[in-house]
Amino acid sequence: MATVPEKRAFVVLGIETSCDETAAALVRREASGQGVLLANLVRSQLALHAEFGGVVPEIAARAHVELLDRLIAEALAESRLGWEEIDGVAATAGPGLIGGLIVGVTTAKAIALARGLPFIAVNHLEAHALTTGLTHGLRFPYLLLLVSGGHCQLLEVRGVGDYRRLATTIDDAAGEAFDKAAKLLGLGYPGGPAVEALASTGNPHAVPLPRPLVGSSEPHFSFAGLKSAVQRAVVSGEHRSEDIAASFQQAVVDCLLDRTRVALQRSRAPALVVAGGVAANGAIRTALADLAAKHGRRFSVPPAWLCTDNAAMIAWAGAERFAAGLRDGLDAPARARWPLDENAEKVRGAGVKA
Repeated sequence: MATVPEKRAFVVLGIETSCDETAAALVRREASGQGVLLANLVRSQLALHAEFGGVVPEIAARAHVELLDRLIAEALAESRLGWEEIDGVAATAGPGLIGGLIVGVTTAKAIALARGLPFIAVNHLEAHALTTGLTHGLRFPYLLLLVSGGHCQLLEVRGVGDYRRLATTIDDAAGEAFDKAAKLLGLGYPGGPAVEALASTGNPHAVPLPRPLVGSSEPHFSFAGLKSAVQRAVVSGEHRSEDIAASFQQAVVDCLLDRTRVALQRSRAPALVVAGGVAANGAIRTALADLAAKHGRRFSVPPAWLCTDNAAMIAWAGAERFAAGLRDGLDAPARARWPLDENAEKVRGAGVKA
């Protein structure tokens, strides 16, 4: 549902419950388009899921129910704003774990109905895509590498709601591969930070690991074979854990660099943006910054604390949509799958992430 675009300053409450982080934030979007973060609270459920080696959807949903109302109240208190100063409420409506999404969307709709506020259903991937506008004031267009636990995509970001997918993973995402490698190495969950820490003491060239699709004319990503190779390296007992971690991380870097290089050759976008949880990895950030510089493109990546799941990006995406005159009805559904580019061509592979 669209209305007249907003040209004034306004404040949006954002809610994020798509996985195992419960989060609430408040963002003000100035009339100039500049963003101001007023409050950003995140409550991790890590301790609840650690013993299972991954997120248990039912546990996550119950934790969201228990935490969310209190977290929203704390965000309002931190921002020193009252409900009368809030102009809209945004919530992650997908993609993600459906139980958690329903908690956040239902809470946001209830607030919108009770307070007479507009409701904005936010695509979690769009929120990652737009975060650089909040942190760096970067405007469209730009090339986005979205790399997380569930997705690995390259997209041209042309405007709010306007995305063209250039590449996706044909099986597993990079973040999923990090979690699997961590589990194989006995590092626990979440895997990304643990693997990065162990890799810092290892030799990235010690273990011969594959680079799936590197050098291929096909633009897409693949990490399933790399995961299997790590498993064989661990089982062999021939390598130190830190060398496996370092070699695995380097293999991921090489894959991301090669695939992004292909996209840069096919896109005229003046900037490269990296977003998603895996963008918090220092080796990946450094390598991609160098790649962008070699291609004469501006490089932008949000601070690490805004790469992982948070509500600031949801509030900002809601504010950008609100500014464009976009609103959603209270019948807007929660969606476990929600591709950014609905018109993207189908890609081979049983595990393709939309």
